[in-house]
Amino acid sequence: MMIRKIWQSICVGMIALGILSLMANAIPSLTAQPDNTGIILDLNGPVTPTSAEYLSREIALAGENGTDLVIIEIDTPGGLVTSMMDIVKSILGSDVPVVTYVSPQGSRSASAGLYIMYSAHVSAMAPATNTGAATPVEIGGGGGGEPFETPVDPASEEEGSDDGTPAQEEPGEDATAEEDTASSDEPAPQSQTPALANDDAMRAKAINDAVAYIRSLAEKRGRNADWAERAVREAVSVTSNEALELGVIDLVADDLDDLLAQIDGMVVETASGDVTISTADIQLTRVEPQFWEKFLAFFADPNVAAILLSLGTLGITAEIWNPGSIFPGALGVICLLLAFYSFSILPHNALFFGFMAVGVILIVLEAYTPTFGISGLAGLALFGGGLYFLFPEQFRISPLVIITILSFTGAFLAMVLIAIVRSRSHRPLTGAENIRKLEGSVVEWNNEKGTGLVLVDGETWKARSKAPLKAGDKIKVVEIDGLVLDVKPVQNNSASLSRFVPGLGSQNS
Repeated sequence: MMIRKIWQSICVGMIALGILSLMANAIPSLTAQPDNTGIILDLNGPVTPTSAEYLSREIALAGENGTDLVIIEIDTPGGLVTSMMDIVKSILGSDVPVVTYVSPQGSRSASAGLYIMYSAHVSAMAPATNTGAATPVEIGGGGGGEPFETPVDPASEEEGSDDGTPAQEEPGEDATAEEDTASSDEPAPQSQTPALANDDAMRAKAINDAVAYIRSLAEKRGRNADWAERAVREAVSVTSNEALELGVIDLVADDLDDLLAQIDGMVVETASGDVTISTADIQLTRVEPQFWEKFLAFFADPNVAAILLSLGTLGITAEIWNPGSIFPGALGVICLLLAFYSFSILPHNALFFGFMAVGVILIVLEAYTPTFGISGLAGLALFGGGLYFLFPEQFRISPLVIITILSFTGAFLAMVLIAIVRSRSHRPLTGAENIRKLEGSVVEWNNEKGTGLVLVDGETWKARSKAPLKAGDKIKVVEIDGLVLDVKPVQNNSASLSRFVPGLGSQNS
């Protein structure tokens, strides 16, 4: 009976502990859940597939988790069209209000960032920021590539009207004269518009498509569509205050607290219907990209791409100069692969990439056909110039990085040239050239045959000589014939000569 009561007490106690533990876990989860939550996401740097995956995933999770607000802080020079469209689609399909905020002060939202701002439910900018310049260009610097958005010189575009459409030309006297003199029997042309060349047609398609896309976003959010078209056709940019006056954005906020205060009570249209934004007692959480996304985003920096390309080039060049060293070649291949990944998500001009390739070839040739540094210096100049103009202006590599790369490469080239000059100033270390003109001593000799053994450079050789010799005499190698040395006595070998010249020993004594 006693044991039974003990077991009953133990069971009751365990059940009671279990219930208490469940209550302890449930109470914090109920009390810790705030009424109003929001997340802050970062778009810092180029718009790439990595950043698009990060933003799209977090916007989708915000809707699944019942988050009330998503704020995207933007500081970007532009990005890939496909990545930008992925972000825009996620914003347009979001059940949660998405607010884009160009921040902190001094930031920009150029090119692809403008499209993302136009798609947001609320678009805001901090003071001393700018946006615009959304003219598409071809990635890689050639036709057929994927448009990469970055500003171009407006002067390169045709002059047009204020809304960005080209001005219509009035027919002149030449056109009228041509019509009068044209034969009535000839069929009238169907169109007076000249056919575009292939490159011009591709550019026109990219620009017109970009114009239609951003106008559709402007019409959906009630923003200035005409200015958006000018941003695409003429690459115009505006400050935050100008953007507010033009109706490009909804508000200018000094900081995050000011932004929350201004958007409180706004009614926006989401994918699930109208939603009233409430920021009273909202709890914001900043959601960082995953480690792998941060790792890949690191290589979307033009300066990092330039450094990787330079290290890869030096590694491959060192492997060519010194075959079998393995480590420089392996390091060079890894750096080149990472550099090529950077080029796949950054705009670059293939022409200047060719300049860099020619520069590398000239640097390598300097080692094999020395030109007293002329070829090497020309290669460095081409390599540095190619680096500077490789990316568009807003993605241009820092001059300090270029100077550092050229200095390091020049020092490496100088070390190689010094090593080559020193190697040519020394006598050969192997082969016939190494043995010729060396001195040694006779080990044993047969004057009748004129042959014997000599010790030269620590090795015993068969030798022959026309002059008589004896063991211990100093000799000098004249020529090498296979494994036999032709030798002669050294000039100060007076001891051996005194035996054959009478009186030589007494004169010396």
